[in-house]
Order: sequence, then C-alpha cells, then structure tokens
Amino acid sequence: MCSATSYKMASAMQEKQYTPSLLSFFIYNPTFGPREGEEEKKILFYHPSDIEKNEKIRNVGLCEAIVQFTRTFCPTKPAKSLHTQKNRQFFFEPEDNFWIVMVVRNPMIEKPNKDGKPPTIEYQEEEILDTVYGAVVRQCYSMYKLFNGTFGRAMEAGGVELLTQKLEKFFYRYLQTLHLQSCDLLDVFGGISFFPLDKMTYLKIQSFVNRVEESLSLIKYTAFLYNDQLIWSGLEQDDMRILYKYLTTSLFPRHSEPELAGRDSPLRPEVAGNLLHYGRFLTGPTNLKDPEAKFRFPKIFVTAEDGYEELHLIVYKAMSAAACFMISASVELTRDFCEQLDGLVGPQLTLLASDICEQFTINRRISGPEKEPQFKFIYFNHMNLAEKSTIHMRKTASVCLTSVHPDLMKILGDINCDFARVDEDEEIIVKAMTDYWVVGKKSDQRELYVILNQKNANLIEVNEEVKRLCATQFNNIFFLD
Repeated sequence: MCSATSYKMASAMQEKQYTPSLLSFFIYNPTFGPREGEEEKKILFYHPSDIEKNEKIRNVGLCEAIVQFTRTFCPTKPAKSLHTQKNRQFFFEPEDNFWIVMVVRNPMIEKPNKDGKPPTIEYQEEEILDTVYGAVVRQCYSMYKLFNGTFGRAMEAGGVELLTQKLEKFFYRYLQTLHLQSCDLLDVFGGISFFPLDKMTYLKIQSFVNRVEESLSLIKYTAFLYNDQLIWSGLEQDDMRILYKYLTTSLFPRHSEPELAGRDSPLRPEVAGNLLHYGRFLTGPTNLKDPEAKFRFPKIFVTAEDGYEELHLIVYKAMSAAACFMISASVELTRDFCEQLDGLVGPQLTLLASDICEQFTINRRISGPEKEPQFKFIYFNHMNLAEKSTIHMRKTASVCLTSVHPDLMKILGDINCDFARVDEDEEIIVKAMTDYWVVGKKSDQRELYVILNQKNANLIEVNEEVKRLCATQFNNIFFLD
C-alpha cells in the first residue's frame, strides 16, 4: 500500500513537456477597412473562428502596427516574425496588402510545486526556429494557390465575398493537417526526393510518357512517381515542388495499400489481353464500372507564360507507380475519356511498376547488405530541389519520425540559418551533447548535414569520416574541401 502511494506521489512530481502548437492563424488586408468602425472588414479569415470579434480586431490591429513600425527601419523588408515570452508570430505578405499571420505557442515545461501550489510554467523561447515556421506559412499560401489560384484572382471573379468563402473552405481543412511539432529542416528546403534509376528503365518511363501524351492529346503535362519519389515531371520546378508535397503528404497516405492485393481484395488484377492491369484512379472515379460514377477531378493552378493556367489533376496508380496527368480545365472529362485512359495506361503502368521494382531489387543486391552506418545525413540541392534524408524514417503531414534527438535537429536548423546569412561556401562542425558530432557543408548551391555518433573522435577524424561519406554516397557530386 505504502509503495503504491509513493509511486503516485513520484509520478505527480514529474515535469510535463508541451510541444509547439498553433494558437491562431489569420489573413487580413489593411486597405479593406481603413476608417474607424470598419476594422472588421479587414479580416478575411480567422482561426479559431469562435474568438470574440473585438479580440480579432485587436490582434489584427497589433500586427498591422508591428508591420508599419518595422517599415520605418527598412521600407523594403517589413517584419517577418515577433518573439514574445509565450508565443511567436510570423508575418507573410504573399500579394500586395494581403497579410498571412500565424501565431505559435512556444514549447513549455510544466513543473509541479510542493504544498499544492499551481505548477510553474517555463516557456522555452529559443526552441522555435524562424526559418522553419516561416517556411510553413509560405507553404500554406502555396498550397492554397495550387488549388485556388491567387487571392487577386478570387477578388476579380467575385470580390471579397468569394475570397472569404474560398479561404474558409480551404484553410478550415488544411490547418487541421498542420502538425507544428514535427516541422523541421525539410520544411525549409521543401525539396523533392528523386528515385534512383538506371538509364534503361528511365528511358522506358520517358517512352511511356511520350506514348501516352501522343495517344491522349488532351494531356498537357505529366509527372511520374514511384514509391513516393519523383522520376519524371513536365511541370515548372516550383509547381512540381508544391504538387509533390500534396501528393506525398496528403493524397498518397489516404490511399495507401499493400503492394500486391490478395485474392479477396477488390484490387484483384483484371487481365487485359496477356497483360496484368492493377491500375486505378486516385482522383476522380473510384470505380469505372459504377454507372453512377462521377468524373470530377480536382483542379490545380500552375504557372503559365501569361500568369497561370487551370488544369484537371488526374492521379492514376498501379502498384507503387503513380502517373499524374494534367489536362486543361476548359475541357470536360467524360466516361469515354477515362475508360480510354484506364485501358491504355493501366497495363503499361503495371508492367513498368514491376520493371522498376525488379531493377531496384537487383541494384540493392549488387550494393550488398546495408549495415547500420555510423552517420546519418540530410542533403539538399537548391538547383534541382533534390533532397535526400537518412534521418527521416517517415515524413507525412501527420507523422514525422526522425531517428535522432530533437536537440540535434535544432542544431541542424541553426547551422542552416548560418548558411543562409552568407553567400560563400562554408563548413561548420559542432560537438553536440556527449556522443555526437554535427557537420554542415555548403558548396555550390548544395547543402549537406551529417550527424556522427563517434564518442571519442577528434576534429581531424570527423573531417575524414565526412570526406569518406561524400566519396561513397555522393561520388559524382563535387563538394569543395
């Protein structure tokens, strides 16, 4: 009895840790309510919506004042963030006079007090990185723009009323997918993971894309992915970057499936001639044979010579291969077209998926069994947005499994901030905690971050280890020594 009581007391005395969380997110335009008494007209979207009207007006007014005040020091670069003890505010002006503000509560530790006093709360003011959460705000706008076009477009089409409707509809759902506690350096890069392929298989994929675009002339752009990694894209880089984020963190996780479905599964292959057909639509009709099937596809906006163009997004998958076909939104997509696409693409994509899988298995066998390396790394190339991480075991919108301590991720972020301040190539080496060394290398638009678990190593040995890593993992990439 006594031991149980003491256990309860001990557990009650433990500290509680709280991760960063979203306090509020709002969008306003200061020109929409310039006169006194009209302040509410400035607010286009406010989360959480149940906040009292005067508090919303007060918070927006405070942000306006901060932005105006900082303009006096640097008219071309207004404030990007405001640090306070309890939270941090991020400001972003994506279009003239349209401001997005995100307020994040700082991580905190709740320490119990003796004698029944309320617990003491310690806010960890320096744990949040401006670069990471600033990138999250920019991502929010990019994702809105991908599916809705610019704020200005909505204003032209239907004024403030249409814009507020679009913002409500989009951000009400999107903000629920923001998991601020798992944001890190990968959000700053917003990169694309490319699938490594041999030349022959790559040519097969290019040939497949060309054949499909020739047979179905309505298709304007195509992107090809395998295992959530990009192989081919006909889109502009920045458009592909945000589409890739949507596919890998939202659409694909919702439709995840076993690689090959079993006998009882509705995904059992249909045999078309001698070819297996595992294909299916991830957007649009779930079942082509259903007479009630709807042929509506999500619309996206991508960069064009005269601003932007609106497209239907068809995502079609067979096993681990996915093809995205984009078709002008002015065309109405019919059952006939979808059946034609399914008949043409299904068998070919199934065959390609098994070819890629086979090739990948052969390559892994040649390279030998993977030993647990002594190092983990993140690599990013600013020129083609290529990203590679052995630190992240999995990163989706809701889950970010990293295989290293959060303190180490924070050091990586700090090194990245240092790199961003200067244009020159440089290298930073940090001895962290007890057993770890962290190395950051910036060279010719490329960045490499390495975490080494070598307790007794010295600076020279760490440097040699990183050189070895560059030689084995990045043998065809030039890093300045």
